[in-house]
Amino acid sequence: AILGPPEVNVTSCPNCLNVTIKLPATHFRQNGKLQSLIDIYQELDYDITLKSQDGEHKRPRQRTTEEVFSVVIEELYPSRNYCLSVGVTASLNKNSVPSPWKCVTADSEAQQGYHEAAVAGAVCVALIIAAVLKCVHAAGFIFPKFSLPQTLV
Repeated sequence: AILGPPEVNVTSCPNCLNVTIKLPATHFRQNGKLQSLIDIYQELDYDITLKSQDGEHKRPRQRTTEEVFSVVIEELYPSRNYCLSVGVTASLNKNSVPSPWKCVTADSEAQQGYHEAAVAGAVCVALIIAAVLKCVHAAGFIFPKFSLPQTLV
């Protein structure tokens, strides 16, 4: 039997990727109940292959005893596109089909901070301009309340 591809979802986090893996379904039944791969093999190994502009990197093989689980891939370059594929094997069955490639861009903490700083800076500049205009108006230089005498004009 060939172990089908797992279902993979990838979301980005600052300088990392959060990968949620759902093991493939089986067609085996016991007492009328559909068996999971964990029911059959007790534990499975999975490999994550990561592609970026630096090339393809296979991460160390990991083991799971859960049907659905998450893995965080850390220490990635911010704002860089990464693609990954996950393969699942069992100790008694090395035949598997890896998941289709999923691609996502790693978030950057600097970009998020930059956006907040830009908004805060714009608000500060607007407040300064409003204060200067208020002072100039109060001094009577714009929209004066009283017209100037003819000798001063």
